[in-house]
Amino acid sequence: MLFASKIRELRESKQMLQRHISAALDMDNAMYCKIEKGERRAKREQISMIADILQADPEELLTLWLADQVAEVVADESVAFEALRVAEENVKYNCKK
Repeated sequence: MLFASKIRELRESKQMLQRHISAALDMDNAMYCKIEKGERRAKREQISMIADILQADPEELLTLWLADQVAEVVADESVAFEALRVAEENVKYNCKK
């Protein structure tokens, strides 16, 4: 829950209330609270909005959000590290094209 921890840390450092963030995102406060607790995943399109509201680096937040998703998928797999290595090679290959 890297993303959830980071946005909570940023919000608290700016002394903002969850209801201010949820209102800016046009979402129910309870839903935003679940995102910040890691009980619900933010949508991809909300990442840049959250970054703007919290004056954070959107690439950092996107990286943490993606890392959470990858970790969730491979967490219980015995070949998780090998799968990540293969995926990394595939990403490098596709970026070179």
